[in-house]
Amino acid sequence: MSLRIDVAVAPWTDYELIDSGNFAKLERFGRQTLWRPEPQAVWTPSLSPAEWSKRADAHFTRSKQNPESGDWSLKPGTAAQWPLTYDLRGTQLHFDLERTAFKHLGIFPEQATNWEWIFDQVAVTGTDSKVLNLFAYTGGASLAARAAGADTTHVDSVRKVVDWGRRNMDASGLDGIRWVVEDAAAFVRREVKRGKTYQGILLDPPAYGRGPAGEKWVLEEQIDDLLRDCAALLAPGGFLALNLYSMGLSAVVAHTLISQHFKREPELLELAVADSFGKVLPLGTVARLNA
Repeated sequence: MSLRIDVAVAPWTDYELIDSGNFAKLERFGRQTLWRPEPQAVWTPSLSPAEWSKRADAHFTRSKQNPESGDWSLKPGTAAQWPLTYDLRGTQLHFDLERTAFKHLGIFPEQATNWEWIFDQVAVTGTDSKVLNLFAYTGGASLAARAAGADTTHVDSVRKVVDWGRRNMDASGLDGIRWVVEDAAAFVRREVKRGKTYQGILLDPPAYGRGPAGEKWVLEEQIDDLLRDCAALLAPGGFLALNLYSMGLSAVVAHTLISQHFKREPELLELAVADSFGKVLPLGTVARLNA
């Protein structure tokens, strides 16, 4: 078993983690700089609070009644939506960003290292590969697979984010992604019954969630069954990536699950971003099977 830290910052020009600390992060996404909570930034910031306030176009504060949501304080003239670009092996991926009540923007910059990996895996399995992206959100991984030439299926339970992903595809000059609004576990079970196979499977499950028909998702309770079904879908020699964000789960959990169901040894990475002062902020783990 190998565990290494991958600091995913080198390819970005439109994104920068300026500073981190005091359970927050100051980030530049294209032309906007945002101040957001970050529970793992337990250290002291390098810049003063006054400097953070000066630089930030928008500041997110959690609600006392519901810590899962909150409010944005904006400087005058701050746009509600704006573009972001990522250069993936010469293909320009374009994302439409907007601030949500849950502090998210429609992109997770630390995932860039996975996009590069996905592109390279499709080069191994071939451009006739079928790739399944589960809990696919606004489609960064789907765009990466499609940019590499794969027949890509994007599954998420929230229609709004699926439509968001479709806009990102159009903005990136891509087409042909299959968009599915459905509970990920239900979709996988049906594909298994149909005898389908995929050369690549990508999973980005939340700790908790709801399907479009109210289906309940609890990561610790359902990830084992889901991976068992995914093992039936993955073609021999195919690739797989499982992202985990829950602070209560070790990367070794992902290693054990994948080793058990796929009978192969995954590589483990801790995804992280370094701020401009060199402080490295961990933002999740990923277990990957290479093609």
